[in-house]
Amino acid sequence: MTSTVSLAEALATGTVVLDGGMSNQLEAAGHDLSDELWSARLLAERPEAVTEAHLAYFEAGADVAITASYQATFEGFAGRGIDRAEAARLLGLSVELARRAVRQARHKGVTRPLWVAASAGPYGAMLADGSEYRGRYGLGVDALERFHRPRLEVLAAARPDVLALETVPDADEAAALLRAVRGLGVPAWLSYTVDGPRTRAGQPLEEAFALAADVDEIVAVGVNCCAPGDVDAAVATAARVTGKPVVVYPNSGEAWDAEARAWNGRSTFTPDQVLAWRRAGARLIGGCCRVGPAAITSIAGTLAG
Repeated sequence: MTSTVSLAEALATGTVVLDGGMSNQLEAAGHDLSDELWSARLLAERPEAVTEAHLAYFEAGADVAITASYQATFEGFAGRGIDRAEAARLLGLSVELARRAVRQARHKGVTRPLWVAASAGPYGAMLADGSEYRGRYGLGVDALERFHRPRLEVLAAARPDVLALETVPDADEAAALLRAVRGLGVPAWLSYTVDGPRTRAGQPLEEAFALAADVDEIVAVGVNCCAPGDVDAAVATAARVTGKPVVVYPNSGEAWDAEARAWNGRSTFTPDQVLAWRRAGARLIGGCCRVGPAAITSIAGTLAG
């Protein structure tokens, strides 16, 4: 465990600050992420850049680093000629790179508890065609569990503090992930990407969150990679339905164009929104796409104040 205090213990007593978008931080440092593997490509080609991105967020005030494994899958790596053994090594490396950032942050004088969350993105992230914003892949729960379990086993073996089952667009995929995470010995959070009061696939959030209510491995439920305006109601629903701490890390408010592979629009995410989210039950709060270190500093300061 990276910290002597477990994340679940920290959530029981206060609010924990998540990091921001890995991809935008890497792009800001000059790295090209136009590849289908997205930030996962740098696990093989520029691992030190991943550690630098994590460190930037720790120095900005984040308490949790989410690993660069969101789009890292055995199938995606195989498409680039990377065999299963090397893919497993890279998945494990994603956790180690975040741990290196913890050690570097300590060397720079950061003394607060820090944690590492191993990211497991949805099946649609592997397709790299925007499917993670739609769901409904044509696969059943059993097939999705078979897809997710091997990667989760490898990530869990690297001993992160928590697994981040994130950007889940579909309650069926959530059901598969909840089955796949059982017995791994690592706690997890489950985070949907939503459109108003429903998952991206169209299921009511009450039903989607209820799937996790009685799953002991799940220490928090919530939303990420969504518009900031969709967060308020989702936090209240997640807290009411599950009784668990709520995790929240929306996008900046800009919209992703999957065909152009570009963001459009303007940011609508402001740090003062986080106080309302905390009042509604949010205990893990940060940002996702297009939310960088400056915003995380503002969030941390707002929550501390």
